[in-house]
Amino acid sequence: MHFTRQILALALAIFSSFALLPTANAQPENLIDTIKKRGKLQVGFASFVPWAMRDKQGTWVGFEIDVANKVAQDLGVRLELIPTAWDAIIPSLIAGKFDVIIGGLTITPQRQEQVDFTTPYSTSGQGVAASKQLAANLKWPEGYNSPNVTFTCRRGVAGCKTVEEKWPKATLRQFDDDAIAFQEVINGNAHAVISSEPKPSFFAIRHSDKLFKPTNENIVNTFEGFGLRKGNPAGLAGFNDWIQKNQAWLKQRHQYWFRTQDWAGLVPAN
Repeated sequence: MHFTRQILALALAIFSSFALLPTANAQPENLIDTIKKRGKLQVGFASFVPWAMRDKQGTWVGFEIDVANKVAQDLGVRLELIPTAWDAIIPSLIAGKFDVIIGGLTITPQRQEQVDFTTPYSTSGQGVAASKQLAANLKWPEGYNSPNVTFTCRRGVAGCKTVEEKWPKATLRQFDDDAIAFQEVINGNAHAVISSEPKPSFFAIRHSDKLFKPTNENIVNTFEGFGLRKGNPAGLAGFNDWIQKNQAWLKQRHQYWFRTQDWAGLVPAN
């Protein structure tokens, strides 16, 4: 009888220990529900014209800022913008420093291994601006594939990879700040800069004495999505639903920021 009681006690202890373990089918809380309970949407982004930039009063403005504000408004929560260095933006998302990246994050196979992407909410492309001093006589594009030619780009953006793929013989210099990448070309220290449009076009207009566009075609067409931590399909579905319902609004705001310079007076001159 004593032995039987011991067996029953042991069985009960084992059963209790298993009961404390999370079930294999347990799902994380819907990210949208988490945001609503907190009352705040935390968005990671990096400064990048015209996606996100400071106006003359120091307030964040731009296409991504409009998008983030409307997402928060539609969720009925406050918006917390979290500026983040571009090369740290995916690690910061994974580390839980914010809920979502809304910052012109191009959808690529490499990034899809790290984060989950929504359906595209924006389509853009990579353009080039070149130095009149150094590149005026170079034939596009083959003349740029030389170790004597230097490209600049912002570290971590898709444009750096494009240079490596399309002009493998060229020298590539990467900078943490996109403005420095452009300034190097303006100063005659590099032949060309690769960046997301419309920035190369805008810079070529503003600095027409120093820069030109060797081609008006996009070098690569890209699609941008919200970036989320992996493992939250319900949250992903929620953001996808928002994008689907706001297609007309997104197109209108994209047109304003990318096809006009009506906003140029809001920000300090570059």
